[in-house]
Amino acid sequence: MARNQQPWATRTARDRSEAPARGRLLDAAETVFARRGYGPTTIAGITAEAEVSRAGFYVYFASKEEIFRVLAVRVRDAFLAAQDVPGVDRDDAREVVAASTAAFIAAYARHLPLLRLLEQQAQVDEDVRALWEETQERPVHRSARYIRRLAAEGRATPVADPLAVARAVGGMSIQFARLTAAAPESPETYDAAVRDVTAMFLHLLGVDPSGSGPRSSSATGASGPTGGPTRPGP
Repeated sequence: MARNQQPWATRTARDRSEAPARGRLLDAAETVFARRGYGPTTIAGITAEAEVSRAGFYVYFASKEEIFRVLAVRVRDAFLAAQDVPGVDRDDAREVVAASTAAFIAAYARHLPLLRLLEQQAQVDEDVRALWEETQERPVHRSARYIRRLAAEGRATPVADPLAVARAVGGMSIQFARLTAAAPESPETYDAAVRDVTAMFLHLLGVDPSGSGPRSSSATGASGPTGGPTRPGP
């Protein structure tokens, strides 16, 4: 440390991003935005919820707009993380589908109030619009890449183009997540949502849920966009 340099002057961007106070501010901001909506939310309301001083807020964020955008990034990353399924055998499509479906539905239900605000703000804020589109599209394209790999390895026979399957599954997952969010005191609703979406996902993949391997294309009617066997994308 340079002579006479104060200890806090060496705080790095990583220190700021990993600080507990920053996490409390983000959690508080999500709560307050969900409760009040975007317009009525204030920095004072966020700091009161987080029990952090107003000066403390400005250590980590420059404005209400910035913390909202950081929240948008956090939600996007939560959906991408839902597809990582640590501890699951990546070569077992049934396990991957079940685990990633459960994680995605849980993440969407948890963040649903903020997602609604993101969609609204995307209409008037270009930066938020870009984040909203990423939140919608990146998990879909990541799922499509996984489906293409399964098809290329002969471990799945998708009923349609992998991107179309990924979009269909994403839409189903969102609808069932909304049902889950509407019944927060009912774990049965969440369990049923995961079970049903998993079953439909496996069907669209042409994977036998019993674990005996992929169903044949003649049994599922699976074909690629030209009517031939499904092929991996570019």
